[in-house]
Amino acid sequence: MTNPEYDVIVVGARCAGAPLAMLLARQGQRTLLVDRATFPSDTVSTHVIHPPGAAALQRWGLLDRIAATGCPPVGRYSFDFGPISLAGAPGTPESPYAYAPRRTLLDKILLDAAAEAGAEVREDFSVEEILFEDDRVVGIRSGSTVERARFVVGADGRNSAVAKAVEAKVYQDQGPLTVGYYGYWSNLPTDTFEAYSRPGRGWAVCPTNDDLTLVIGGWPYAELAEHRNDIEGELRRTFALSPSFDERIRGAKLESKLAGTSVPNYFRVPSGPGWALVGDAGYNRDYITAQGITDAFLDAENLAAALNDGSAEALRGYHEARDARAMPVYQMTLGIASLQPPDAQMVQLVSAIIGDQAKMDAFARLNSGVTSPAEFFSPENLAKLTS
Repeated sequence: MTNPEYDVIVVGARCAGAPLAMLLARQGQRTLLVDRATFPSDTVSTHVIHPPGAAALQRWGLLDRIAATGCPPVGRYSFDFGPISLAGAPGTPESPYAYAPRRTLLDKILLDAAAEAGAEVREDFSVEEILFEDDRVVGIRSGSTVERARFVVGADGRNSAVAKAVEAKVYQDQGPLTVGYYGYWSNLPTDTFEAYSRPGRGWAVCPTNDDLTLVIGGWPYAELAEHRNDIEGELRRTFALSPSFDERIRGAKLESKLAGTSVPNYFRVPSGPGWALVGDAGYNRDYITAQGITDAFLDAENLAAALNDGSAEALRGYHEARDARAMPVYQMTLGIASLQPPDAQMVQLVSAIIGDQAKMDAFARLNSGVTSPAEFFSPENLAKLTS
């Protein structure tokens, strides 16, 4: 392929694609960013950005823009398992807070940052075909418009057109485990990311923009059909499993429609000749750990570095680094999404750390993604936590 107009075309302009395009443009790469949506627009999302994701926004110079939307910082995570509960700080001194901005605000900020960096942005642009030459991806087609590039990146989510076109291999495949629904409530003040776990049920609470609070609840995917005609009723029956929370939310008002989804769990091989995948296009995990946006940010940084190098070796390194970071969290997420009661080991661990703030902070950092499960559950660390 001679003299393509672009170095990289990024298909999908939300939490993975827009940061990737921004970083590539900042590196001097000729970048085209396209999306079939127009912005600002909403999308189904738990929209929690854990402290590692907030740290990425800080590195990019965008965290102040998120704070300027009025989205409150969250410096405390609480975990209610019924008989036992604890709370801790989820971040680090350098990045102490999580945020949960509305996607109408977050995605527009990311898109604008990509454009400011020099990426060409096309909204309302549907990719109809991924173009190949000699088994290498070389561009895209939309109607009569053809654009060519050295690399085409799929940042287009779980149903990625790029992933389908290149037949990206799927592994660690697991079907949907839970189904969740969320809405925005007024008169439910909190400054904490609250997580509640009961057998067969789970829900979480986090403050967002406009003095509203995001509340999401879920149950096993096997119960999808059973409750789909009475979602709010089932959510309220779920909330009643915690009398104290039930009392709080009875005094609140649901200010939005309830939105919901169930998602598969998988990894895809994320690169090949002339193509790469980032964010949910490359791998997806149940929403219950709310890691999607943070994962997308970190993937975007790593892929930008690999594409700047451009070698097959660098892209293999991107794949290996992604899996090394994400696989332990993926496995932990599958366990949590089973919605089973804590096993004896977890009960013993949580019981041992209650009352010791440093240890409870460590538990919060596990759930925020600051600490890898592999590190947290190592025999040496467990011995320290339970001593």
